[in-house]
Amino acid sequence: MEWTECLRGAIAYMERNLLENIGPGDIAECVHVSPFYLQHGFRMVTGYTLGEYLRGRRLYLAALDALQGDVPIGELAYKYGYDTPESFTKAFTRFHGVAPTKVRGNSRAIKPFLPLTVKIEIQGGNEMDYKIEKMDDFTLIGFVRQFEHENSYGAIPKFWDEVMEMEAPLFQHGPQNPVEKAICDHKIGEFGVCFGGFEPGRFFYMIAGIYQGGPIPVGLTTVHVPASQWAKFRCAGPLPGSLQSVNTKVFSEWLPGNNQYELSLDLNLEWYSMEDCSSPDYESGIWLPVKPKA
Repeated sequence: MEWTECLRGAIAYMERNLLENIGPGDIAECVHVSPFYLQHGFRMVTGYTLGEYLRGRRLYLAALDALQGDVPIGELAYKYGYDTPESFTKAFTRFHGVAPTKVRGNSRAIKPFLPLTVKIEIQGGNEMDYKIEKMDDFTLIGFVRQFEHENSYGAIPKFWDEVMEMEAPLFQHGPQNPVEKAICDHKIGEFGVCFGGFEPGRFFYMIAGIYQGGPIPVGLTTVHVPASQWAKFRCAGPLPGSLQSVNTKVFSEWLPGNNQYELSLDLNLEWYSMEDCSSPDYESGIWLPVKPKA
C-alpha cells in the first residue's frame, strides 16, 4: 500500500473502531505495514501519536454525549474505554478544561477534535539529498532504553544528556573502566537507533556505535543489523533542527512521492559526525532500510 493511502487507511480504521479496544498492532495489520513504522510515520505527518488521536476523538465524542446531559458519567466512561468514572472524568477535564458535568447545553465549553484528513503536498521529496547504498550486515553496541511514542520527544534528549555526561570526562582522563573503554573503542554516540519494541505503543532507542569485537561490558547491549539497502539522507546544520526537518520531509514528502522503494526492516538510524553539533555546517544523517517496491 502506498504511504499516503496507508495513513488514510489507518485513520479510516480508527474511525470505524473508535469504541473498540484497538491498538497499534490492530491498526498496522489493517493497512499492512509494521506497527513501528506506522507509529513513527503517523506522528511525523500528523503531529499526533496513534494513542493521542484515538484519545482525542473519543473524548470529543464523549463531550457531544455529555452535552445532552442525560447520560450517566459511569455509562460514558464504559462506552469510551475507561475503567472508572474517576479516570474518565480526569481525562475529560484534562482534555476539555472542564468536567463532563459542566458541559451540558454549552457547546463552547468543549474542545473540537474532528477526523483528520491526510493531504500531502509533494514539494520536493525526490530532490532531497540522499543516496541508496547497499551495506553488509553489521552489529551495533550501545546503551538501550525503551520509550513510549507519546513522550519520546522529550525523553530521548534526556537519555542523550545522560550518556554525554558519562562521556565528557573521557576527553580529559581517558577510559578508566570497561564501559568507558567500550565507548571509546566502538565510538558509542555515532548513531541513534530506533527499533521496534515488544509492547504496543513502545519502542527501543539505542545510543550506539559499530561493534568492533571484544568483550561486551555489563550495561551495554549489541544489536545485529542484517544486510540491506539503505536510503541515506544528508542533514546539514545545527542539531536538533536540521535532523528533525529532514526526518519530517522523509515521511511527509519522500515516502509518498517515490515510486521505487518502500521501508523494510523495523529500525532506522540517525548518524552523527563526531564534531560540534551546534556548528552551522554540522553534518548528520538519517538512514532508512529500504527495498524495491514489488
